[in-house]
Amino acid sequence: MLNSIHDQRFHMSAPHIVINNWITINNTTIKAGTALLPPLPAVSPLTPEIVYDALQCSYPKFFKMDSLCKWAFLATECLFYKNDLSKGIDKNQVGIALTTARGCLDVDKRYLAGISMPSPALFVYTLPNIMLGEICIRHGFKGEQISMINERYDPNELFFTVSSILNTGMDATLCGWADVNGPERDVCLFWVSKKGPGIPFTVEALRAIYTG
Repeated sequence: MLNSIHDQRFHMSAPHIVINNWITINNTTIKAGTALLPPLPAVSPLTPEIVYDALQCSYPKFFKMDSLCKWAFLATECLFYKNDLSKGIDKNQVGIALTTARGCLDVDKRYLAGISMPSPALFVYTLPNIMLGEICIRHGFKGEQISMINERYDPNELFFTVSSILNTGMDATLCGWADVNGPERDVCLFWVSKKGPGIPFTVEALRAIYTG
């Protein structure tokens, strides 16, 4: 379906807004739009730690993150691998909009199980918007931020939300979907901005890229 990326239906878009790049991660694969990806070992399952090592990251705090934060963090690192799309953009003008279904349910269960002696290290990850904070700290983004809960990926909602953020004066937005449930992960992130090469920012494009 991505082969039809230049199909006429992709040209009904928000004015002067483009999807510069995207990344999708599921239980078995990691796929990128125009982003380069590091060589990944042919192993199953592909754990966050394996991807982290392949990206040659140096960020010790990663190992304290919950699964949702790890996969959202790694998707962002893949998106920017050897091509920092935020370069030259005022970090105060970069927004983030991420949606999840289960949020931090895995951590909630572990925290509840140990409620007689709660762990501060777990407590900080009992809010699904923590993934936004981790990404912002890593990349210095300081613009508008929104974390949403939805039962499923909704390209219409994402289009409306990102359009609203960019209309407030933001120059770019990291946006998309991140959902983790035990070993299952479903992540699709986009870098959307008002400049550079890319495809028109439309509901149809957001849907087609996600369904791949």
